[in-house]
Amino acid sequence: MECLVAIVGPTAIGKSELALRLVQELNVEIVNADSRQVYRYMDIGTSKPTLAERALIPHHIIDVVDPDEDFNLAVYGQLATSDIEAIQRRDKLPLLVGGSGLYVWSIVEGWRIPSVPPDPRLRRHLEVKAKEEGIHNLHRELQRVDPVAAAKIAPTNIRRVIRALEIYQISGKPSSQSWRKEAPNFPVAIIGLTMERGELYHKIDRRVDRMVAEGLVEEVKWLLESGYSLSLPSMSGIGYRQIAEFLQGKMSLPGAIDRIKYETHRLARHQYAWFRLNDARIHWLNASHPAAILGEAKNLIGSFIASGVRQSHEIL
Repeated sequence: MECLVAIVGPTAIGKSELALRLVQELNVEIVNADSRQVYRYMDIGTSKPTLAERALIPHHIIDVVDPDEDFNLAVYGQLATSDIEAIQRRDKLPLLVGGSGLYVWSIVEGWRIPSVPPDPRLRRHLEVKAKEEGIHNLHRELQRVDPVAAAKIAPTNIRRVIRALEIYQISGKPSSQSWRKEAPNFPVAIIGLTMERGELYHKIDRRVDRMVAEGLVEEVKWLLESGYSLSLPSMSGIGYRQIAEFLQGKMSLPGAIDRIKYETHRLARHQYAWFRLNDARIHWLNASHPAAILGEAKNLIGSFIASGVRQSHEIL
């Protein structure tokens, strides 16, 4: 039975932990849906699964590019689709695990993304233009050539604004013209993890403290000394930017840690905009009780697979 199960929710809530516990109960492989874990050498700040955990069960789309290599939604879609199909051919269940809403929904809803290759020279030109004239002027330029894309992209999201303009200037067509959805030809179940906001913030704060204790400062220092610039998209992630500013003497370490916690709280709120509690497609579980959610998740997946098998028999 070909199918897919996605485990979603805000950062630090326990998605990876649940997936690893399900590994011991079900015949599964894990497909990463975290936009930062694709980069090599960025382990602590992305809460990447350990080498021991990856030895326990295959994890796909982790450590696939260096921090200075281009990685985008189109590339992710190609890799994830290929991995999911390969896992299904092995008669295993693919678990799509992560909190990057763009990545998750692109697979679950079958987005077809324009495969226009990046143009480093054009991209640098647009980045300089954004700095000199302001990102809002660049967004107004996008409104002029692709109003549909501009309506969906926040003016402050410089990476997506530049990418949309890049697609238009290279292909001569608005990126929105290529947007379409083609639902997967197999059933998909989505399990969401949630908890009370204050409890989640407490979990986030503890994880940030643990990252620092495990060597986040040393990781960022090594990346900078290895020539990976803060201007890279990979280095703009929460944790890396703040620790780099500490290393540059722009803030104290306690100040950087507090800033990381604040920004991660904000990220969690943003993720709830991608994974809405009233979305009927998502089966929400209370992650405040980790011992209980394993059984609940197993039951949901078992019912989902059984229902899919029944439907396939009815079709036959």
